[in-house]
Amino acid sequence: MLWLTFGGAGLLRPAPGTWGSLAALAVWWWWLSDLPTFVQLAVALTYGLVSWWVCARFLRRSQLHDEPQIVADEVAGLWLALAMVPALWWLTGLVFAVFRVLDIVKPSIIGWCDRSLKGGLGVMADDLVAGLGAGLAGALMALFI
Repeated sequence: MLWLTFGGAGLLRPAPGTWGSLAALAVWWWWLSDLPTFVQLAVALTYGLVSWWVCARFLRRSQLHDEPQIVADEVAGLWLALAMVPALWWLTGLVFAVFRVLDIVKPSIIGWCDRSLKGGLGVMADDLVAGLGAGLAGALMALFI
């Protein structure tokens, strides 16, 4: 549970996904943002793969589904998004906001992933796709600065 709640951030209420995302943002800003892009992508994808495995095991054992306190998916998705943009405070804030909107509204393929995929993959996939979308939007915005 420590891994899946990102050190307990997912246990905060209300809006555990937002708290988990804020914790992920803080870790990225202070420890990951200065790393090369490919290293950040590797960290995000490795964290996502490990989280998929941990989540799948937890869900099998507990017979639960995508519980609100599980925020490892938000962490992996946001880190993926942030790896695509320079560490500018306003751009980081914009990517964070776009990621949260995509994660909450779940348009298009994000919603399909959420509804159709099950288990650990189902928990992780929609947030990774939301992260990809938010990151690409942020990268496009960064082209104009």
